[in-house]
Amino acid sequence: MRIEKIAILNEVVERVKDSDYCFILDHGGVTVSQLAKLRAALKTLDSRLLVVKNTFIARACKEKGWSEEVNAMFTGKTAVVTGHGEPTAVAKAIMEFVKDSAGKATVKGADYDNKIVDAKMVEALSKIPGKNELRATLLMLLKEPATRLARVLSEKAKQGGAPAEAPAEA
Repeated sequence: MRIEKIAILNEVVERVKDSDYCFILDHGGVTVSQLAKLRAALKTLDSRLLVVKNTFIARACKEKGWSEEVNAMFTGKTAVVTGHGEPTAVAKAIMEFVKDSAGKATVKGADYDNKIVDAKMVEALSKIPGKNELRATLLMLLKEPATRLARVLSEKAKQGGAPAEAPAEA
């Protein structure tokens, strides 16, 4: 192998090994501008898209310890998305890209949470709310009882202060 190819192979292997997740796509028929748009979206998510030769990604998968079944994904034009952080946001960006490509791009599978998953699982992952959305929902749920209590107390204050006492019985 030429020195350039060895350097590219080493970069692919290191990116796959060091990433928290690895999404595998078929990008056949997609324009360069569409790939550039996906790259820009992924950059904000601390992820990177690499268009790679199937033999390179197969070697990277072997180094990472993936099963031989994964090799079936390495046909056609392959791209991988690697990175760190929240995979749900990345899955959403990828599924948006697939939708915008009008059927030209497809998801082959992914390595998520040290498990190989298929395209259906990636689609399901894209529908899960992200960490920030879940945090906001949790805070809203925790805040709601205190907000209701404050409303009740403020209504009582507007109505004339404390509730009237019952007359004393003789």
